[in-house]
Amino acid sequence: MRKIKILWTDDEIDLLRAHIIFLQEKGYEVDTANNGTDAIEMVKNNHFDIIFLDENMPGLSGLETLNEIKNHASNVPVVMITKSEEEDIMDEAIGSKMADYLIKPVNPKQILLSLKKNIDQKRLVTQQTTSAYQTEFAQIGMKLNDQLTYDDWKDIYRKLVHWELELSSSDDSTMDQVLTMQKNDANKAFFRFVKDNYQEWLKPEGSQKPLLSCNIFKDKVFPLLDKGNKVFVLLIDNLRFDQWKILSPVINQLFNTDEEELYYSILPTATMYARNSMFAGLMPSEIEKLYPNLWEHDDSEGHKNQHEKELLEKQLARYSRKEKPYYDKVSSLKSGKKVADNFHNILDHDLSVLVFNFVDMISHARTEMEMIRELANDERAYRSLTLSWFNNSSLLELLKALADNDIKVVITTDHGTIKVNNPVKIIGDRETNTNLRYKLGRNLNYKSKHVFEVRDPKSIYLPARNVSTSYVFAHNNDFFVYPNDYNYYATFYKNTFQHGGVSMEEMLVPLITLSPKK
Repeated sequence: MRKIKILWTDDEIDLLRAHIIFLQEKGYEVDTANNGTDAIEMVKNNHFDIIFLDENMPGLSGLETLNEIKNHASNVPVVMITKSEEEDIMDEAIGSKMADYLIKPVNPKQILLSLKKNIDQKRLVTQQTTSAYQTEFAQIGMKLNDQLTYDDWKDIYRKLVHWELELSSSDDSTMDQVLTMQKNDANKAFFRFVKDNYQEWLKPEGSQKPLLSCNIFKDKVFPLLDKGNKVFVLLIDNLRFDQWKILSPVINQLFNTDEEELYYSILPTATMYARNSMFAGLMPSEIEKLYPNLWEHDDSEGHKNQHEKELLEKQLARYSRKEKPYYDKVSSLKSGKKVADNFHNILDHDLSVLVFNFVDMISHARTEMEMIRELANDERAYRSLTLSWFNNSSLLELLKALADNDIKVVITTDHGTIKVNNPVKIIGDRETNTNLRYKLGRNLNYKSKHVFEVRDPKSIYLPARNVSTSYVFAHNNDFFVYPNDYNYYATFYKNTFQHGGVSMEEMLVPLITLSPKK
């Protein structure tokens, strides 16, 4: 194993001989310099893993030396050591991208801690994370065999996402594979749970039911309005909980999190059903019955969500609310800029709703464009691409404006998405819809036992084209493929992100309430 190589620069280096011997006994290789000029020359001609640099030296100062070193070895961590506790020196050093800052006199244990923090941190974090997940792995595995409630499943999914994010920053790919296996086992059990309980949740007389798409405005948004808040509802289409967790550190610089929870997206976990249900405050068959002119069937041409504002206004009217909502949808850079340029519209309304389609567009682009598929070739890269978009988006600028104007923000989505890799053959007539994760139609034929079949759509409040219409929902990472050109479509859609079926990623989606930081 290669030794860690240290450069220690101090004009009194001879007085630090005991420290250097201590580090050498710990297995580190230490080179020394007694002035900034020599240190810079050594950095030009050698590779060092870390540099300790005295701030107060004759000739070039520590800060001047630091700037020169960064020109030649920008990625090498530099630890500044100084007698001074002046705040302006600390600020200048930190502003120069210094890795650490120690005040003289330093003892060997301080140096060792700085080394571990800057050199060994990734290895130590990986080691600790792996050990902690191994302990949690057994606990989650035992829990999956229990009789779980809908709240228990939210807790399990939170834990799995937590460990997915923790392990994604470590170097232990073996544990990534273990986690993937555990998520698959959890999704199989979650599928059985939904299959056994979903119809009960939708019965009017049932009292024990989770928060569903149709109740979001009534249970979460209207109470905020009743307290006199201006409320901005941001619906980011296709936003999974893990994606929210990587966006939240940026957003939490502007807002305090009042509540972070998961709710259950209705089936199918597809935009035309789940999002219309949210805006209408009704299940899909109820929308079709009450407002037939505002419901578009699966086989209809054109957009299936073109009546969201009207459905929201209908919901407000049913609850005798007086708010006149501002509504807009962003699906391009131009439309995002338009919302920002007309920010007064948000200030003029107590309730504003914005649908942001970019994450959904990433998902679809990844399926259709080879370049995007390569950029987001796995879950970690998919999250990274989402964060990169957000940091450079008009949405972040809009959130800054909302925080400046003391507006409550509710961030949510209509459904999540799952990476599919297991094709399942299905046969249907010409009227069968094209979604890969759910099918509706007559005479659907399939061999897989791993589907949630609903022969009576009314039992789960879904529209039916005729008396023989049935729905089937895929589970875990399955996707439906027709026998015609099976190999082509199975290969084309494998490892793409899809939605519409039953999985934790699709059904357990984020709902966050934020207050601006004063």
